[in-house]
Amino acid sequence: MTLQTAPPERLGFDAERLSRVSAWLEHQVASERLAGASVLILRRGEAAFFDAAGVLDLENRKAFADDTIVRIYSMTKPVTTVAAMQLYEAGCFQLDDPVSRYLPEFADTPVWCGGKLTNTEPQAQPMTVRHLMTHTSGLTYGFMHTNAVDAEYRARGIEFPGAGGRLRDWVERLAEVPLVCQPGSQWNYSVSTDVLGALVEVWSAQNLADYLERNLLEPLGMHDTHFTLRPEDRDRFASLYAPRTGGGLSGVARQASAEEQAARGGLKLQESGGDSRFLEPTELYSGGGGLTGTIGDYGRFCQMLLNGGHLDGTRILSPTTVRYMRTNQLPEGRDMAGMGQPVWSETSYEGIGFGLGFAVVIDPVKAHIIASPGEHHWGGAASTFFWLDPAEDLAVVFLTQLMPSSTYPIRRELRVAVYQALAESYA
Repeated sequence: MTLQTAPPERLGFDAERLSRVSAWLEHQVASERLAGASVLILRRGEAAFFDAAGVLDLENRKAFADDTIVRIYSMTKPVTTVAAMQLYEAGCFQLDDPVSRYLPEFADTPVWCGGKLTNTEPQAQPMTVRHLMTHTSGLTYGFMHTNAVDAEYRARGIEFPGAGGRLRDWVERLAEVPLVCQPGSQWNYSVSTDVLGALVEVWSAQNLADYLERNLLEPLGMHDTHFTLRPEDRDRFASLYAPRTGGGLSGVARQASAEEQAARGGLKLQESGGDSRFLEPTELYSGGGGLTGTIGDYGRFCQMLLNGGHLDGTRILSPTTVRYMRTNQLPEGRDMAGMGQPVWSETSYEGIGFGLGFAVVIDPVKAHIIASPGEHHWGGAASTFFWLDPAEDLAVVFLTQLMPSSTYPIRRELRVAVYQALAESYA
């Protein structure tokens, strides 16, 4: 397959400069940073650029292409949040509703006060749906390796992939562990969107996979996006790699030095595309990181958001809802650094806030990136990434399979490569 692209000049790009994106992709593969990768650039509702380099598996050497299926991990989060906002528009809940109204097990979850896990206090205010959507709920991730709470997550197996069961059972076990902070007081990347997925199941009376398929994936024509790969698609599924040395998810919240990055050259297999948990059926659907899909599929999701909630005659959300989602929701207009998270996946979070489901650029100068105020983005643990820039009518999707996403400053480099190719700017 080949994604159809329009003449880049018609969409405001300099074709010669745009070729630098291809050169950048080839360099990622030639330098053994990545086994394979692809970039899709959308503008004015059309594809201005698509290219891929490398292979989806180093053993069989099949080319990385537009129909390659990857683990999008946390790029699942915006999809789940859009699903929840569909149900918000249907009147199923309010953003300031306590989570315990729908998941009563969270009513008495205590808050950790430091030291031993038993050193706790009651919630000063209840965890709300908005807290889940903005990662200010007090939940965390087991891979963080920073305190007694995430250690308890690991001890109890409160992570994905889990030990089986259903999402509601997983949530009940999660609610038994203290929160890492008072709801609303800090930004902590977390399993919040997995809990939001459980709420989607409560509000819709469907499991998360069925709801997404019927109300989002099928209407948008995202036919290759699923929690479990279909048997006929397995030969398109990319293998997952890690740097030969260094890395690890516990390092995503700190800035790696240039020396550390230089020592990470080369790749080692993390999970084969032919022997993956994503090949096995599950009922434990991770709204925070469980989907697989293609670059074309995610491009359609991005274009829907850039269009204000509709695509090809199908309305997913109201434009007012989409505008609200991409507005910074952090208290007092603070950025994520001001909420306790200065760095994530090689990106400084000075000048970057958080909306409903994705990060939002507040101040590009403070953030040290070329971007427009209001640009919103997120990525996945395997170094996938997307951003939407409404001011430039621009969307970019980047897919690869390198764990963790903090290994190299790939996302910052790609931003430069894309924005330098613009010949017409609207901002």
